[in-house]
Formats: sequence, structure tokens, C-alpha cells
Amino acid sequence: MRITVSTHKLFGYRATLRTAKQLAGPAARLVNRSVPGSMPDVRITLTNPRGMAELATAAEAELAGGVDKRVRDREERRAAREGRDVAGRAVPLADGSVLVLINVDQNDSPGEFALTLVHELVHAMQFSRKGVRERIIRDRRHCFKVERQSRRQARENDRCHDEEEREAYSREYLADQIVPGARAA
Repeated sequence: MRITVSTHKLFGYRATLRTAKQLAGPAARLVNRSVPGSMPDVRITLTNPRGMAELATAAEAELAGGVDKRVRDREERRAAREGRDVAGRAVPLADGSVLVLINVDQNDSPGEFALTLVHELVHAMQFSRKGVRERIIRDRRHCFKVERQSRRQARENDRCHDEEEREAYSREYLADQIVPGARAA
């Protein structure tokens, strides 16, 4: 379990980067102890909504493999539209590690940042479970129009995604142990 923290297309956010580096280690240890699964190597990247869409789409395209440039550009535009309202996102990478993207525009205080970080690290732990990575790859291949997915597989993916989101939200109380009063923020 190796945690690295960096920025992408951000200038003047040294204090935010320092806070992220301070919170990343304790958050990863807490999540690793309380969530079933194993913590993979995690790359935490602080960025803006546009950079978030760019990095996430690039990582997902690499995961799906054989992606057409037009489809990739369309997915990036869709991710940029949705990214304005998203605080964070976890994306499995082809090498087995996880890319956690944090939108600094949505996380104003250390408490909000800790909450988002814990939520996304729970997703990182979920990616290590049996069958989850393959299901995500299958869904990404469908989104990038590389390989069709049956309706049954799409329903299963939606159901599992909802369960994973519920689990991640239920573990957000751990952020209070890193930054007291994080959930009240």
C-alpha cells in the first residue's frame, strides 16, 4: 500500500497539497482497518473539474483498451459537464493501482477534504474485491463502445454500484477521527 499525493493543472495550492499529504496517511490506515478488502497502491491527485475529467477519461480509456478518439472525446466532455458538481472520483488503473481524483473547488475545508478522501478510499478498497475490477472494465468497455454489455450485466452493474455507494457513505464517519467535526462541515 503506497500512497502518493500530487496536483494536476493547479497553481498556488501548496497549502492544500500539504494538508492532503498530512491527511492521506491516516485516512488510508483508518479505511484499511475498517473496510473489507486490501488497500491497493493509491495515487491521489488534486485538480480542478476540467483536469478531473481529463485524467479520469484517460485512465478509463486505458483500462478499456482500443478506444476510438471521437468516443473518448465525447466521454471527456460528458465527464467535464458532470465534474463541476463532483467532489471526488476513484478510478482503477490498468496496473492494479487506483487513481483518486479530488476536486479542490468542491472541498473548501480540511473537514470536507477528509470526508471526500475517506469516501474515495473506500471505493479504492472495493476495487480490490473479487469480480469488481472485471465488472468495472466491462462497464467502461461498454461506455466507450468497445464491447456491448447485456441488459442483465448493466442492471447488475447498477445494483452493485448503488451498494458500493451506500457502503462508502456509511464509512464517512471515519473522517471525524482524522479531522474532528468533519461531518458537521
